[in-house]
Amino acid sequence: MAAATALTMLVAPVAAFAQDEDVSARLARLEALVASQQARIEAQEALLAQRAAPATQAATPGILDAWRVQPEAVLASETGRGLAQEEGSTPSVVAATPAAGASLAASADDTPQAQAAPPALSRQRAELAAIPEGMTVLSRPGRFSFDLSTDYTRSSSNRLVFRGIEIVPGIQIGVIEANEADRDTIGATVAGRFGLTDRLEVEARVPYVRRSDIITTVQQRDEAVTRTIDLKGDGVGDVEAAVRYQINRGERGRPIFVGTLRVKSDTGEGPFDIDRDEFGVATRLATGSGFWGVEPSVSMLFPSDPAVIFANLSYFAHLPKDVNMQEGDILVGEVDPGDSIGAAIGFGFAMNQNFSYSLGYRHNYILSTTSQLNNITEESDELQVGTLQFGMSYRFNDRFSLNGNFEFGVTEDAPDMRFVLRVPLVF
Repeated sequence: MAAATALTMLVAPVAAFAQDEDVSARLARLEALVASQQARIEAQEALLAQRAAPATQAATPGILDAWRVQPEAVLASETGRGLAQEEGSTPSVVAATPAAGASLAASADDTPQAQAAPPALSRQRAELAAIPEGMTVLSRPGRFSFDLSTDYTRSSSNRLVFRGIEIVPGIQIGVIEANEADRDTIGATVAGRFGLTDRLEVEARVPYVRRSDIITTVQQRDEAVTRTIDLKGDGVGDVEAAVRYQINRGERGRPIFVGTLRVKSDTGEGPFDIDRDEFGVATRLATGSGFWGVEPSVSMLFPSDPAVIFANLSYFAHLPKDVNMQEGDILVGEVDPGDSIGAAIGFGFAMNQNFSYSLGYRHNYILSTTSQLNNITEESDELQVGTLQFGMSYRFNDRFSLNGNFEFGVTEDAPDMRFVLRVPLVF
């Protein structure tokens, strides 16, 4: 009995020591496992930080604000050719408008309205800076922007007309008439935009137009007879107002759609408001269309790194008017200028936070103008106006930038070229 008791006393400490050693090993293994998991967590956090870095860099003031400042198309071009755009614009690209045309002038802030910006475009605002005016998203709520722009349009045409009969090939009886026309238009526009909400914006535009036409006609019968007409005109053009609404926010990589309703007045001097000589030839040029117009349009912006694709579809409707004017032996009754169906597509690309450019194409199909002359309805030819658009934008600081847009005519009815220089200022 005593031997058994002694054996138990010897084995018990050994078993306790073995049990303590097993617990220590288990603790050591657990500590190693925790350290391994901690290393994995730290590695994942570092990877997430690297992936979030481009979005953080895109949140710098230069890029974050570019898409918020620019309004239309190119609706400004629509004013001159009857986008750009602006509207511009086209207008503007403008406008390059594509008045009708955009800006990097807005400054970044941390207000709730600024944070409500669509995430799909938060990294593409610089790309949107150079697209035609009137095709970008809207101004921030309570933000007022002021635009000063000037544009130059050059248009020329040469026509050779034979008035008479041809007896046999090479023998003609009649008059050969050659007509050459050079038309230059210089305009200056003051525009203001104000963001009512994060999805609603209003705009007003007041243009000043100066035109110069030189038309040379040469008639050849027994001898050449040359006649040159030099016409000029300047004054306030057609004042415009527009409302824009951002239809969606563009989450999950979806395109953003902006609807626009533009109204053009007849404040400019129209073709039936100017004086004419005894032959019915105008003594000066008109500075406006002389008719009211309404244009609904929809623009699309689709971010596709590293660019932003834009598109626009519009319908410009002129309102008919009863002129009721006697010109010599002709009584001019109701005149209905041709409506215009417009479409544009292109892309904007940012080289860095300050400089961006855009390329696009705009086409307008202008329907026939109907006029009642001595109670007889006359229709003009339909027109096809197609232009290639190229825009550039450079941001100097958060409130000031310089935008330039070029349009080059590619159809017979389009102007030869149009250049718009625009300076947006943000308050």
